Amino acid sequence: MTDPLAALRASTRARVALGRAGDALPTSELLELRAAHAAARDAVHVPLGADAVAADVEALGPDVVRVTSAAAGRAEYLKRPDLGRRLAAGTDLEPGEYDVVLVLADGLSPLAVQNHGVPMLAAILSRLDGWRVAPVVIATEARVALGDEIASAIGARSVVVLVGERPGMSSTDSLGIYFTFDARRGRRDSERNCLSNIRPPHGTGYEAAATTLAMLMAEARRLGLSGVALKADPALGTS
Repeated sequence: MTDPLAALRASTRARVALGRAGDALPTSELLELRAAHAAARDAVHVPLGADAVAADVEALGPDVVRVTSAAAGRAEYLKRPDLGRRLAAGTDLEPGEYDVVLVLADGLSPLAVQNHGVPMLAAILSRLDGWRVAPVVIATEARVALGDEIASAIGARSVVVLVGERPGMSSTDSLGIYFTFDARRGRRDSERNCLSNIRPPHGTGYEAAATTLAMLMAEARRLGLSGVALKADPALGTS
């Protein structure tokens, strides 16, 4: 007998039409659900392999700087989001004159940066001709807004933060990109542009994300702004 819901299940990674055993889920589906929940929790707590990521970034050519937030560890980072937005006391970044700084931030899924950070970074760097690019910063216990402090300290006008997004039950390694023009402490989330769910083959690919980001960055520099007033339209450029 043909399963009428097979096409629906094949079209999405969401858990749909799971069936039932009495008034509960079938045992196999329940076990898969618990395994997915455990994987999502693990993705939050697994530490970023910063040494390996730094070596891979340096192999691309850029210099690398490593920083951490004011959060003393993972437990404090999860309880105190405000500390993840501030650089640790005594952080010393050598200032220069740069158009942009690229930050690899562990965020809520270090696994996402481990799996996708370097190839995504490579795709972005290939599109930054004409931009004065600061050394790449690897940040741990980091929230998105930490990029604003990094940009101010290192002397960059803009910041691109590649950050591990909050894991879901069907996605434990989704990478997000946040771009902020004229980055400085106090910037609101509405003043950033976000590209989400970067995790090929199930999400956005590196080349597609880098192309959209490059369009946003070029138009941001022309208009002098980023955020909700800046939209990407692949057919028309940006508007």
